[in-house]
Amino acid sequence: MKLVLRVVINAVAIWLTSLVLSGFNFDGSIFNLIIVAIIFGLVNAVIRPIAKLLTLPVNWLTLGLFTLIINTLMLMLTVWFSGSLSLGGGMFKSFFIAFVGAIIISVISAVLSWFLPD
Repeated sequence: MKLVLRVVINAVAIWLTSLVLSGFNFDGSIFNLIIVAIIFGLVNAVIRPIAKLLTLPVNWLTLGLFTLIINTLMLMLTVWFSGSLSLGGGMFKSFFIAFVGAIIISVISAVLSWFLPD
């Protein structure tokens, strides 16, 4: 049940981010949104720990701020794997949109997690 709740929280966070952030677009149905949330969860569960381990010295040097870059790259990977999400603009602009999007998704997920019971 906890896993289903996490997928729903991620789906809502991605959907709200697509409404708020210009250039972060979601095209599809609720089913597609659930698939994107599952992809996002898998990317964060499998690839993110490896990336954090490999960038541990840089993360220490930046006092943890490099984690924002890792979160951005995980969101960009999710966009690349899914056909329903897209980032507008060129390389730099899409990175910036993913950076802001990762922050918004993290904040929304944290707030929703606070209000929902364990």
